[in-house]
Amino acid sequence: MKIAITGASGKTGYRITEEAVKKGYKVRQIIRKNSKVSEGLESLETIRVSLDNKKELDKALKDIDALVIATGARASLDLTGPAKVDALGVYRQLESCKRVGIKRVILVSSLCTGKLFHPLNLFGLILIWKKIGENFLRNSNFEWTIIRPGGLKENEDIKSENINYSKEDTQINGSIPRRLVAQCCIDSLKNKESINKLIEVTSSHDNKKISFKKAMQMI
Repeated sequence: MKIAITGASGKTGYRITEEAVKKGYKVRQIIRKNSKVSEGLESLETIRVSLDNKKELDKALKDIDALVIATGARASLDLTGPAKVDALGVYRQLESCKRVGIKRVILVSSLCTGKLFHPLNLFGLILIWKKIGENFLRNSNFEWTIIRPGGLKENEDIKSENINYSKEDTQINGSIPRRLVAQCCIDSLKNKESINKLIEVTSSHDNKKISFKKAMQMI
């Protein structure tokens, strides 16, 4: 299987790329034109695009079996960023998938997506726009999976961290290392029981260890 990862140069995106390579997937990194490829991933196929350019996006997604969307608005003075990236950007990627024939899509979203009264919404109503982006995917004919992680942590010491997998709108607090989010994305690709499911994920040392496959049977 050949997968494309948009936002592959981001803090979560490059980890998704690394996990995909570990599992033997052929990977195409799709990044912004001014983004830098992460160290150690320079040898992978990389295409630079603007999400608002149909031809560039279609060319970047051609001959791909599955897409992982790890694009996300960055903190900025431009409060229109979430609307442009988390809603319109997702929509444009999905429209491109339709045009080139991609059926399988994984979207990295966020815990508390859709909630109005939340501190993150001070940044351009980001959780509202993420919900709109999710809905574009859910109201489609794709084989989709949406991953909603809690607060994202940079630490790579994940051996003792166990994931709490749950249905949508059941977790409001908690955090998770980006590396575990990346692994969830790749586990979703491998496991058909994750299709058409929204999965909320946080982690801690206190959670009971459970396999991704078993968690999907419970969600």
